[in-house]
Amino acid sequence: MKDTQTPHVPVAIVGGGQAGLSTAYCLRQKGIDSIVFERHEKFHSWRNNRWDSFCLVTPNWQCRLPDFHYGRDYGGTDPDGFMLKDEITAYVDAFAEKTRPDLLEHVDVTRVTPDGDGFTVETSIGTWTCDQVVIATGGYDTPIEPSYAAKLSPDIFQMHSVDYRNVGQFPEGGVLIVGTGQSGVQLMEDFTRAGRDVHLAVGPAPRSPRRYRGRDATDWLHDAGHYEITIAEHPDPVKALTQTNHYMSGRDGGKEIDLRRACVEDSVELYGSLADMDGTTARFLPDLRQNLDDADRSYLGIRRQIDAFIAQQGIDAPEEPPFAKVWEPAEERTEVDLAAAGITSVLWAIGFRPDYSWIDADVFDARGKPVFDRGVTAQPGLHFIGLGWLNTWGSGRFLGIEEDSRYLADRIAEQLAAAVPQACHA
Repeated sequence: MKDTQTPHVPVAIVGGGQAGLSTAYCLRQKGIDSIVFERHEKFHSWRNNRWDSFCLVTPNWQCRLPDFHYGRDYGGTDPDGFMLKDEITAYVDAFAEKTRPDLLEHVDVTRVTPDGDGFTVETSIGTWTCDQVVIATGGYDTPIEPSYAAKLSPDIFQMHSVDYRNVGQFPEGGVLIVGTGQSGVQLMEDFTRAGRDVHLAVGPAPRSPRRYRGRDATDWLHDAGHYEITIAEHPDPVKALTQTNHYMSGRDGGKEIDLRRACVEDSVELYGSLADMDGTTARFLPDLRQNLDDADRSYLGIRRQIDAFIAQQGIDAPEEPPFAKVWEPAEERTEVDLAAAGITSVLWAIGFRPDYSWIDADVFDARGKPVFDRGVTAQPGLHFIGLGWLNTWGSGRFLGIEEDSRYLADRIAEQLAAAVPQACHA
């Protein structure tokens, strides 16, 4: 018997981003009540964890919240453009205004525990019980900084990308940006545009063409069915789950980023992966050439995939000149004295780790990542949404959230319906 003094809700959703609010909307369409708990304010990451010049790297037409598609329901006028930070928050805020979820902001969920045929949800304002729980907190809880960052001289300013807003936060002098995923390469551009000396530790992130053969590469890939491939169908699911996102930019109407060209045209100093720091000394692995080649290999692979689709469909599309490397490293520099090189700051752009330590359920693998099938775990009633490759490439992005949230709402409805006879019999 449930404690009548403890408030109860059929579904508790933890996380007030687009994934959590999309799920709440889809549940309401099925007549299922839910409460969304958000530790900050709705869409906090979009509003507060992005830099001033941030923009989408996927076209606006991919913004497809449930019954709230850009250009169809929202009324956007630039489907092939890339919304800036304030435009993104306006879009998601409009979705929240339309759907009006039962949302409790500035409430921290501190513990989720299976309890009989439901769950106990402990929060900063009290305890709830529920029949089902949806974890929609994403995978960006803890900023990653390597242990050797603590050995860096205090004379060198350090910041993680989560706190970066603009170049004005940094002291005069050169900056070493560590990481070449989506964030690192776009922050590189922020600094080069400001006329700052940029040094870049190049990791193994892949890169993508932007426009190719007359269209945005993502348009070709969408038409070819690339974004419909599920993780269960993927030829290399381990790679899909662990690979860093391909880097490109939505700035100035969209552009591709070639680090070789950045070296030549913007005088960006390139190094291999950062390996260690001590005082003002930074040490790098001798893998710059390999990482650049691997990024180009990914870039060319996407071009070939598009070429094959065009040929298969008999599409008349303009040809592109063959790819040519504009620069090769003459040597692999493995040690640099930051002070001597005029580098006064380090910007960490090497990602985040999720933190699920507050969930008391045996649904995690040895690395602490949740195990599920399209968000549904082996613990009855416990679900995840909003993570990359929950089902498809678009699952952690705007493109796939409608499909994922509708699917999860269906599964929750089924589980709730299956539990009713048991409760009546009891």
